[in-house]
Amino acid sequence: MPRTKRPLVRNPSHRISSFDTDALQETVNQVGSSAELGKGKVKDVTQPKHNHQQKLLSGSNSSFQTGSASPPSCIHNTSIKTLFKYINTIMSCVIFAVGMIGNGTLLRIIYQNKSMRNGPNALIASLALGDLIYIAIDRPINVYKLLAMRWPFADSAFGLFLCKLFPFLQKASVGITVLNLCALSVDRYRAVASWSRVRGNGVPMATAVEIVTIWLLSLLLAVPEAVGFDMVRFDYKNVTMTTCMLQPRTPFMTFYRDAKDWWLFGFYFCVPLTCSAVFYGLMTCEMLRHQKGSLRISLSEHLKQRREVAKCVFCLVLIFALCWFPLHLSRLLKRTVYKSHDAGRCELLNFLLVLDYFSINMATINSCINPIILFFVSKKFKNCFKSCLCCWCPPRLLSNSRQYKNTYH
Repeated sequence: MPRTKRPLVRNPSHRISSFDTDALQETVNQVGSSAELGKGKVKDVTQPKHNHQQKLLSGSNSSFQTGSASPPSCIHNTSIKTLFKYINTIMSCVIFAVGMIGNGTLLRIIYQNKSMRNGPNALIASLALGDLIYIAIDRPINVYKLLAMRWPFADSAFGLFLCKLFPFLQKASVGITVLNLCALSVDRYRAVASWSRVRGNGVPMATAVEIVTIWLLSLLLAVPEAVGFDMVRFDYKNVTMTTCMLQPRTPFMTFYRDAKDWWLFGFYFCVPLTCSAVFYGLMTCEMLRHQKGSLRISLSEHLKQRREVAKCVFCLVLIFALCWFPLHLSRLLKRTVYKSHDAGRCELLNFLLVLDYFSINMATINSCINPIILFFVSKKFKNCFKSCLCCWCPPRLLSNSRQYKNTYH
């Protein structure tokens, strides 16, 4: 059954925004290297052209604001230099290489060494797998968009599939990161609270169920991205271009679009930080209480080992906050400060575009930096990384790691 025809849209008053996804909509941003499309027309890529002109009634990041008259264009004032494109390309290639090697090595270490197969390391492996999948798909598409200035396979069904998959994996990956960090914080508190119990190797069934739940919930929360994103064709300066952007077609998707920035900030940023702060506060109280007990000497080494793991998790949470804060800041500034019909908005648009480019790169760095953090913070992971990357003999690695047998519990 053919889909209902959608009207053309003329004279959008601001660009197709890059604030809709975790990656810039470079295809649109590069049109005239502008922060705004200026005058043009937009339609569903799957529909034939027709001549009806209509203003799109929308007030979101991913659609076009309307008004009685279009404000002066900011095309000249907000032009993004070619330098940004090449910086982003180089950054994407570096992130891809470091992320694939680092996360792949981390998964191999945990898989090959029995002494590393335990609850917290299983959560770290889950975190690394989510980052690996995200980097493997996101970075090549991002580089292609930067260099070709168009969406890959834009006029084919596979291009539409990528349009659905790309934002879906972005949100699912962030969800996996957020929920795994929360689970690690809870796990570290439980480990310190049960200081008298020393567990052996192996992943507890409860942790396995926890990981499956994390992945299913993350995928479920990312479904609106796959549903809402679609291929959109727009005409700009007599050139027809196609890109992937959020196109709400139901009341729920309209609500999701309008609430998206606050939802992302609340659930994907504030929740993990609040969870970590609460459980690390409780964990600190437990450690101080145990230090006053009569078993302090006999359990001091055991507590020291658990403190090292807690320090690793804390560093992961801290780096997550530093990497993702600029992106949420740029989105909320765009939502609360930027006014699309303000004649003096061009300087603010310039700042927001630069901040957006910077924040997207910072957020993506989080997907490749976790193995680096573990290398510098954890002695055991450092030894394992050296052994694995230098192709040392696996039996030697296993013998060296036995002394740490109960470290990560």
